Amino acid sequence: MAEKTLRELCDSLGVSRRAVQGYEKAGLVSAEGKNERGYLLYSEDTQEKINQIKLYQQFGFTIKEIKWLMSAPACELKATLEKQVEKMKGEKIEMDALIEKAQDLINRL
Repeated sequence: MAEKTLRELCDSLGVSRRAVQGYEKAGLVSAEGKNERGYLLYSEDTQEKINQIKLYQQFGFTIKEIKWLMSAPACELKATLEKQVEKMKGEKIEMDALIEKAQDLINRL
């Protein structure tokens, strides 16, 4: 990966401009500079951080929580992720039960 403009970054990572701007506003990432046309450039490190942010969002963390996670010591990060995994497992069980109820309802129709 090389430095990318905001458009290239969004296209390659599947993230919206607004999301990147939100990450910047929260202090999670920032542009490294500008190219000759004045477009903001994002480094490989920033691109990796955005991928990490997206993953944490998929896990259900808020931007505020993600900001803490990205600077947390490894032992605290591990404990927080383990707790989140347990929470997601509980949510999965609940979702599986709802799916089963919906399927039963469909089968009765």
